[in-house]
Amino acid sequence: MAALFRMNCVHGLRRGLALAARKDTTCRRITTTTSRYDKEETQLVKKKWVSYGYSDEDEAEDVHSLHQTMFITVTICFVFGAAVVAYFPDMTQVDWAQREAYLQLRHREEHGLPLIDPNVVDPSKIKLPSDEELGDMDIII
Repeated sequence: MAALFRMNCVHGLRRGLALAARKDTTCRRITTTTSRYDKEETQLVKKKWVSYGYSDEDEAEDVHSLHQTMFITVTICFVFGAAVVAYFPDMTQVDWAQREAYLQLRHREEHGLPLIDPNVVDPSKIKLPSDEELGDMDIII
């Protein structure tokens, strides 16, 4: 059965290739002006060099410095810089803060403490100014 399937596939493939084969077309080229094509080669004129700003005297040094600068800028700064930023540790410490919060919640649940303490800072450690020290100062809450 597999041999029949293979033979059928080969036959279909040959038929498809025969349709895709290039057909020779004859194109008659008529040239009316022979003088345009019979010209002798002219000497190449060297283009005037415009410096990239790295060297005013030597063209090869100028181009080499340009390529070197672009390689360093693009490859090292952009590619490696993007890789460092992408795989850099968490700068805002969001992951650490979330892990620490879960640890605190587990500690409070195990010791029977309330999950959120109304007095986060011990009130005896806070020293507030007296009414006399505040005077006429507006208190904005």
